[in-house]
Amino acid sequence: MKQPGASEFRKALQHDTAELLDSVLDAAESRGLAVYAVGGPVRDLLLSKAIHDVDLLLETGDAVALATLAAPPDARVTRHDRFGTVRLQFGSAAIDLSAARRETYAHAGALPRVEPGSLEEDLARRDFTANALALPLSSHAQREHSGIIDLADGVADLVGGHLRILHPRSFHDDPTRVLRAARLGPRLGLSLTRGSRTALRDALRDGVFGRVSGDRLRRELVKVFDDVRLGLDPSGVLRLLSNWHVLGALEPGLDLPRAAVVPLRRLGRAIASPPWRSGRWRSWISGLSIWLAPASPALRRRALQRFSVRGEVAQVISRFPKASGGWMDALHRARGRGAVDAALAALSEEELYALYSLAESKVRRRIARFAVEDRMRRAPVTGEDLLEIGLEGPALGRVLHRVRIAYLDGVLKSRDEAIALAREIARRRGASKLKAVAKASRR
Repeated sequence: MKQPGASEFRKALQHDTAELLDSVLDAAESRGLAVYAVGGPVRDLLLSKAIHDVDLLLETGDAVALATLAAPPDARVTRHDRFGTVRLQFGSAAIDLSAARRETYAHAGALPRVEPGSLEEDLARRDFTANALALPLSSHAQREHSGIIDLADGVADLVGGHLRILHPRSFHDDPTRVLRAARLGPRLGLSLTRGSRTALRDALRDGVFGRVSGDRLRRELVKVFDDVRLGLDPSGVLRLLSNWHVLGALEPGLDLPRAAVVPLRRLGRAIASPPWRSGRWRSWISGLSIWLAPASPALRRRALQRFSVRGEVAQVISRFPKASGGWMDALHRARGRGAVDAALAALSEEELYALYSLAESKVRRRIARFAVEDRMRRAPVTGEDLLEIGLEGPALGRVLHRVRIAYLDGVLKSRDEAIALAREIARRRGASKLKAVAKASRR
């Protein structure tokens, strides 16, 4: 494997990120600081993969002071004091900086206690050998090290396709590294080594997930669906975790149901290549809705509690199995675009993607057409128009709904036609009410 240098690293970055890196390195040179690229970006450079996150390490010095000095006007500097890190953002570019540190853990599953450390200690605290790599970028760093710093044979593991932890207690220190392994391995084409699998079994035997908070677990699950944009199949991640007996360790009875595999794979493709234009939506809610749908209500409820999914989001995921059956029946029965619109109009983007991923091809086409075309169309009349002709209260909403269906089905095209239909519907409703009153009075 060819050993790249600082210039190759810069060329691999997006233009805006490369310019922001130049600002950081210029500031570092003025302070005489040694700056390294560390972890994922070095790994991805070696694998000739796109670099999405830039992590920089200062061998000595203050990361916040360096980020502040390097920040262009209007840039944002965000401190994370607990971990001694800082994020520098400018436009679409972002760089994370930290000073070298070491970590200790009070107990399995605890968040680490962070202290200043050396470059070697910083690399030794990392999750896998593939991430325990550093590349000198500043001139001061390059005087100390002539090439990639690899203290744990991470480059050899990359060449061999291995994902290896740095020490046997790694999963005890941070059990969420197991979830990271299930994401990182498939995405990079790496397999967990035999020794690492043994360490995983030992950690599960010792019940290490019992002291990991639900918030931390949920954040890792969110990344399963966020990383789809990097080429990850969410069903593959959950399959690995199931095979490793991790899902059952998170919550007894939890697994990957066979019925969820194809829909999850389909959801992954939809996230990576959206069938319609969407704003920001939380793909993990769609993912959990599909994954947990075949589970019993009791298991679904326990799993959501374990992952600290609460409030409205928990309600959306909990009601999805029953609601999706009703939506699917309505879509199968729908005779026209108006009926499809009526079935789908109230769904959130997360519910729409989950339903799309569950559906057969014919229904998926209906959902996509609704999302691409019909939901953005506006009927030629508004509620104010109907108020002017004397409609009000619940009747106004019902008539407006009927007019919209007729418009989407092509029954009417103009405002005049819509008003005429509204008047006709209102007249018929009025006549029906009069008949009902007369019938009741004769009793």
